[in-house]
Amino acid sequence: MKHSLNFKRVFKDQFNYPMKKNPIIILAVFLFFANVSCTNTKRDSSTEWEYLFNGTDLTGWVKKNGQAPYQVIDSAIVGTTILNTPNSFLCTDRNFSDFILELEFKVDPSMNSGVQFRSNSYPEYQDSRVHGYQFEIDPSDRAFTGGIYDEARRGWLYPLSDNENSEARSAFKNGSWNKIRIEAIGNCIKTWVNGVPVTKLYDDADSTGFIALQVHSIGQDSAMLGKQIMWKNIRIITKDPQKYATDSPAKTRSFLVNTLTKEEIAEGWKLLFDGQSSKGWRKAYAEIFPEKGWKIENGILSVLPATGAESQNGGDIVTVDEYSNFELLLQTKITDGANSGVKYFVTEQEVNNPGSAIGLEYQILDDVLHPDAKLGNHEGSRTFASLYDLIKAQNKRVNAMGQWNNVRIISLNNHVEHWLNGFKVLEYDRGSAEFRKLVSESKYKDFKAFGEAEKGHILLQDHGNEVFFRSIKLREIK
Repeated sequence: MKHSLNFKRVFKDQFNYPMKKNPIIILAVFLFFANVSCTNTKRDSSTEWEYLFNGTDLTGWVKKNGQAPYQVIDSAIVGTTILNTPNSFLCTDRNFSDFILELEFKVDPSMNSGVQFRSNSYPEYQDSRVHGYQFEIDPSDRAFTGGIYDEARRGWLYPLSDNENSEARSAFKNGSWNKIRIEAIGNCIKTWVNGVPVTKLYDDADSTGFIALQVHSIGQDSAMLGKQIMWKNIRIITKDPQKYATDSPAKTRSFLVNTLTKEEIAEGWKLLFDGQSSKGWRKAYAEIFPEKGWKIENGILSVLPATGAESQNGGDIVTVDEYSNFELLLQTKITDGANSGVKYFVTEQEVNNPGSAIGLEYQILDDVLHPDAKLGNHEGSRTFASLYDLIKAQNKRVNAMGQWNNVRIISLNNHVEHWLNGFKVLEYDRGSAEFRKLVSESKYKDFKAFGEAEKGHILLQDHGNEVFFRSIKLREIK
């Protein structure tokens, strides 16, 4: 993280003491600022705020994309929905890198909106479509206000679907003015709603961009015509914002590639793939990593394309270690018509098995082009994120072809959950009567106690199609 603090000025301001007089205090100050991070405590910032809206007119702002009107009424910016226009954005005419932003907003209870930050608009990207980080404004029962969405690109980065702090989802007040705070410093982004911490996200996709106020498209829905969103008291700190950063107990989510944050390390996460080598992996039913069929390049572990047959090129790879209670995260990207999977509780106890090693499988599949999507004992049980051949993933959000999808598997005391791109898509209990019935109806019916091993390996499948993996990390749940 880059810091541009003037240590001499800070020292004098805080201690009012000549810098050259006391080397011990000098060292203490240096060490303090050298280790600033997402956990700093806010100091007095009363003299550092700059107002981005003058309360009178829209000087310093420019409209992009849609045609929804913005006007100033009673010292607030008011955006109003109109028919047949895409999302509209009122954008600052300046870009900002590291900052702390605060503002107040009020939204019609029926409208979705957002505040863009570190966002951009380029002619070469979807014909100048605004894209980038968005602080979600969501007055619906879903209650995602304060979550972080990647507009026109990756979708949800930090939905509140698994936010452990229920206070965060109830912080927004419908029909009232709400105050928000966004801290974007280095690769760390934190949000608050009415003083309640909501998110703490690590991501490095964008380091600079404009701030924008969104009026969401309503298409041709005349019932939504004339709905209003209002913003006021828009102010920002750009000078040494780290000095005023606030600690946040919000749950950490990281999209840093093949990297662990200090919070993740403290929580017990470890990388299963270091981005450079096959360390920690071997071929299923063997002691070494495959000599062909897999490639490690540019921080990505990929299955090379072959005939499309199961485990007939390089073969599956498994972790050297075995796991029981765990949380697994990884990113995967598929190619047209591809098939693969992430298996868990793999024991390699099968005898003379010519195909993929046996285990519970989080399916990875092109649901549109691959025929497996229409097969399986239960309809849809072989589609992306499903428990292969057993349980269909529900209400899933699969990112567009060529984009990374975020896989999450949680196993705790035989209860298992599959998540995709921040949303839970299925859950089940290993060894339950319902589970055993599903197994008895599936292709696994002849495998004794299928899926009920006390522990097992994690497996990445070679199904003869090109598939990519990165940021594979796991924490054991004690």
